[in-house]
Amino acid sequence: MEFIVKTFEKLSTNELYDVLQLRSEVFVVEQDCVYQDIDRKDQKAYHVLGYKNQKLVAYSRVFDSGDYFALPSIGRIVVKEQERKHKYGHKLVEKSIQFIEQNFKEKDILISAQQYLVKFYNSHNFHQQGKMYLEDGIPHVKMLRTSAQNQ
Repeated sequence: MEFIVKTFEKLSTNELYDVLQLRSEVFVVEQDCVYQDIDRKDQKAYHVLGYKNQKLVAYSRVFDSGDYFALPSIGRIVVKEQERKHKYGHKLVEKSIQFIEQNFKEKDILISAQQYLVKFYNSHNFHQQGKMYLEDGIPHVKMLRTSAQNQ
């Protein structure tokens, strides 16, 4: 698995197409959720692309403080269904966290996670903040990873 990180402006047309296709494949088709994925936030994000044999199989978008939440955040965390058995989601989250720590010099990260993935994010030191809420009809929770929790 090879990871690269790019700004929106540096994504090629084919890379952007692959990103949107993967997100649609998982978040719209697999999860049977009709929602507006193209939300004008991609332009502010850094895009973490995970490739296996030159095919995009994992992706997330990363935001600096103030670009989405008050704290840095990671979103649209996705792994192609047939590749999940390889635990690429863990590598993707680790790479996204590393990018934030190295480039934004921040340790505190806030995410909006699908509720069924709480244990997955707990394994990366994210902890639930508050109650469940619906986002696009899917149960979500805010989760926070702080420097105090990681010591």
